[in-house]
Amino acid sequence: MSSNINLIDSFQEFKDFKNIDRPTVISVLEEVFRSMVRRRYGTDENVDVIVNPDNGDLEMWRTRAVVEDGFSEDDELEIEIAEARELDPDLEVGDDYIEEITLESFGRRAILAARQTLVSKILELEKDEIFKKYKDREGELVVGEVYQIWKREILVLDDDGNELILPKSEQIPADYFKKGDNVRAVVSKVEMINSNPKIIISRTAPEFLQRLFELEVPEIFDGLIVIKNIVREPGERAKVAVESFDDRIDPVGACVGMKGSRIHGIVRELKNENIDVINYTSNLLLYITRALSPAKITSIKLDEENSRASVYLKPDQVSLAIGRGGHNIKLAGKLTGFEIDVYRESDELEEDVDIDEFSDEIDNWIIDELKRVGLDSAKAVLALSVEELVRRTDLEEDTIEEILRILEAEFE
Repeated sequence: MSSNINLIDSFQEFKDFKNIDRPTVISVLEEVFRSMVRRRYGTDENVDVIVNPDNGDLEMWRTRAVVEDGFSEDDELEIEIAEARELDPDLEVGDDYIEEITLESFGRRAILAARQTLVSKILELEKDEIFKKYKDREGELVVGEVYQIWKREILVLDDDGNELILPKSEQIPADYFKKGDNVRAVVSKVEMINSNPKIIISRTAPEFLQRLFELEVPEIFDGLIVIKNIVREPGERAKVAVESFDDRIDPVGACVGMKGSRIHGIVRELKNENIDVINYTSNLLLYITRALSPAKITSIKLDEENSRASVYLKPDQVSLAIGRGGHNIKLAGKLTGFEIDVYRESDELEEDVDIDEFSDEIDNWIIDELKRVGLDSAKAVLALSVEELVRRTDLEEDTIEEILRILEAEFE
């Protein structure tokens, strides 16, 4: 039937929609045609709309009660016996007169309007379903193909042809993609903008590194090892704190793998990002010590109230603690939640001042006398009493007291 062909042509466009189940599509189709019926007859309560789920074929049947001539109160719900017998001679008062409504009976304009409504409703549903699907997948790993490259972002298509956006800010600095390349990332943010779902994916988020570890390390995927925290400077360095629920499993060893076999693939994916895997501990001193790896810590003073840690190291370890571009100390602070201050072990000595530095306030012959008895720094002089200094040097008590006053002022 020609009228049904119109519907089938429309239906073929929608019945295989990727993100909408077939019953939903059928329901939308039925509602569109019921609205056509309501506009034409004023009601659809006595109309059955049937859509064949296999081919989209449509049937619409209208039922009216047969009443005595002159007793019809609503022509849309009732039909008088005389008119009914012209259509079916066997009908009696009290019977139902059932007639088929064809699409073409609505007219070409009504059919085109219905088709436009159908397109609009289906596209709206499609967008809602894509939004819901990806909203539930925030933080999950996705794989897509680079479709288009712009200055500030890349358009990536998933397996279903849905559009994902990878902004420049969510790319690792060393990332380079060309059309057709496969991209791995995590779903970072999903939002509706002007009724269109916008799906932002990220390769710089800590969750991306976590998902890669779950792929490479079965013990993490199985829950035997837990990632407690991840901090990153994308493309430069990352620190991962891990903990094992099984004493027989070394969490760091399991994450790194034999000869680095497990972590190598992750490092390659992250464009040679340096990854430090450390054992998590609730012992703050030990946690901070591990977080500053590979530097060796001599001692730590904690100010828990202000979340500050003063870390003392040998001079050759300071550069290791700070790291290239300050990344190591910055990430250690983020990982532990402490502001970390680094000090050389010899800082206290370095705070001392050479006695020659006071030549503008103390006569040179006095400085020479102090140096003659081995007192070549301010703190060395201040460590002795007035009596001891008088005994050791050829200086008068008044002179020594004046020297001490000058030196003490330097450290106040």
